[in-house]
Amino acid sequence: MTIRIAHLSDIHFGGEDAAAVEAAVAAVAAFAPTLTVVTGDLTLNGLPSEFRAARAWLDRLPWPRLVTPGNHDTPYWNLLLRALVPFNRYRKYIGEPQVVAHDAPGLAVRCINSARGAQPRPDWSKGAMALQPLRTLDWGAAATLKVFGCHHPLIDIAGVPVTGGVHRGEEAAAILAAADVDLILTGHVHVPFALALPGALSPCYALGAGTLSIRTRGAPASFSTIVAESAAFKVTALGWNGREFGVLKEWRLPRRGVAPPIEDLVVTAESA
Repeated sequence: MTIRIAHLSDIHFGGEDAAAVEAAVAAVAAFAPTLTVVTGDLTLNGLPSEFRAARAWLDRLPWPRLVTPGNHDTPYWNLLLRALVPFNRYRKYIGEPQVVAHDAPGLAVRCINSARGAQPRPDWSKGAMALQPLRTLDWGAAATLKVFGCHHPLIDIAGVPVTGGVHRGEEAAAILAAADVDLILTGHVHVPFALALPGALSPCYALGAGTLSIRTRGAPASFSTIVAESAAFKVTALGWNGREFGVLKEWRLPRRGVAPPIEDLVVTAESA
């Protein structure tokens, strides 16, 4: 059975690319995903109006879907609410902020919140992972594909414009790799990427989706699709050119027990 995952992130309602956001609904539906995953930053400033827009848009995406929050999904400029009840609005309009899960034949997906409303460091918007919930995740016995999602990349990605800066990120990535997790889906950096976790004994891949906002960082608005083939994962970043989504970049990532190296198939939209 082929498993197809649509991966979207960093829509930033309040600063969204309206045309790209609208077109993404049809593009994701045409992809016909087994599961839709949205890895945070649905809003720009965590305002109720932004959450209402995000909720209406999510309801148009194919079901089933999993959503996990990002740092912008807190009351961004209300310091008191952000420190004391950072995810109350998210919970009201979107759903459970801390741990969500989906199981289907051959598939187990788990998401844990990596965002915080306040931290004892100057840049509170960076990520943090609690390790005990990761260690106790129940992946089930029958899953042939294990997928984890959070907002911030657990390891720093070379060449991207910002970092996740995740407290305990490397330890979290090691726990997931040891649990035979295949894919770790994240957002935050606003550019798509795919790479194998360094040091993992068997293939575990970090995949980042781009943004559907006007807050681009050197790459066009985009989202990603993942097709789990028998020997490899085909990961495609679909970039918005102002009229439609086209292939921005594509990777073929070998699955466990398959030897070929990662193939970087398409480098730019112009060469597609």
